[in-house]
Amino acid sequence: MKRHVTTSVLFDIPGPKARARTRIFNIVSLVLIAALLLYIGVVMHRQGQLEAEKWTSLFSGNLWANYLLPGLFNTLKAALIAVITSVAFGIFFGMARLSPLAPVRWFGTVVVEFFRAVPVLIMMIFFWLFLGQFSIFSPSQLPFIAVVLGLTLYNGSVIAELLRSGVHQLPKGQGEAGLAIGLTPWKVLTSVLVPQAMTAMMPSLLSQFVVILKDTALGYIISYPELLASARRFGSGEGNILQMLLLAALIFIVINFALTLLAEYLSKFMSSRSDVAIKHADGVPGEVDDARPKTEMMFKIPKA
Repeated sequence: MKRHVTTSVLFDIPGPKARARTRIFNIVSLVLIAALLLYIGVVMHRQGQLEAEKWTSLFSGNLWANYLLPGLFNTLKAALIAVITSVAFGIFFGMARLSPLAPVRWFGTVVVEFFRAVPVLIMMIFFWLFLGQFSIFSPSQLPFIAVVLGLTLYNGSVIAELLRSGVHQLPKGQGEAGLAIGLTPWKVLTSVLVPQAMTAMMPSLLSQFVVILKDTALGYIISYPELLASARRFGSGEGNILQMLLLAALIFIVINFALTLLAEYLSKFMSSRSDVAIKHADGVPGEVDDARPKTEMMFKIPKA
């Protein structure tokens, strides 16, 4: 009953003509999709992409033992380390963006806005070439280091903005209550506001982790042996690159779908345990509430 009332308020109940048009539109859409799939199948058949030998190699032990599993391990390793370093980077510069001290606030703003504006791939290539000029890391480690640094700086900046927006959308009474009981502004920020903001922004953070996992595939450009590069290398040798890329895409979809389900579960869990109504970025990766936030103090210290 409640659902029916809500639907009636938000949308007009379609009449007979509207329902007929909707039915016709759905049928036409299904026919077009079926025609497109048929066309793709015909083209693949003409080019020999549906031959059995191009697909049977996807189930070979050699593929999984020597290519896909090592590639998946490298993908997860880079993503896991990048998640940890991005969170540390985001917390540090997010708190700098919220600092009562203007120079610290402006420094945090410059760093965050700069790395948010630079594409991840450009940062990976830059660090790969720049660090290659020195003998700090072995050549085999350079792609991994460059991938982690690029992911850390970009996604850490996004997380910093998520943290800043989360703190700013907390009720003002949270900070004022901390000041009223004698806490310093720094103590209010670290002990009261940031923990609540991190909890509220957890779904958005998990969505950003999905972005980190997907962006590890950019390491292919600088020869990092992640999942996509391993699949392409095997496909080049066996002559079934298309099938290998489809398999790699399927693996990414399964992992990201699992993370998305986890984000939805945590969102519902956090909502059921929180009494504070907090607006956040709705779990959209890379999105914050204000693309160009003002660099102002989180709250003002009341005068004695």
